Amino acid sequence: MEIILESDTYAPIISDTGKYDDCMPRFGANVTGYYCPCGARKDKLYTSASIMSSHMKTKTHQKWLELLNLNRTNYLVENVKLKETIASQQQIIARLDIAIASKDATIDYLTKQLSYKNVETTIVTNLFD
Repeated sequence: MEIILESDTYAPIISDTGKYDDCMPRFGANVTGYYCPCGARKDKLYTSASIMSSHMKTKTHQKWLELLNLNRTNYLVENVKLKETIASQQQIIARLDIAIASKDATIDYLTKQLSYKNVETTIVTNLFD
């Protein structure tokens, strides 16, 4: 079994002023590259600092960064809503897991009773033969 390293997604940093700024990610032995979510080139893997640096200077990337800065409060509100959704979904999943466990126990119990009745019927039938 072999360990496979997957590429990471690039994310800008938040500066002291609260704005998103580009920051060169680390490229090393354990990093296979970065995908940039800016949409300039879909599924393009940036494998070196020089390629990533030239990508960060493109108009599309700069517009994406500007859009992030314009909508940063919206992203915060969206993040809070998503956290609430995840929490409620986790509660729903927990309740459904409990219901499934209860129904599994009922099915096992009824299956054992049914198989026990079949054994008794078989024994009685064999006595008459």
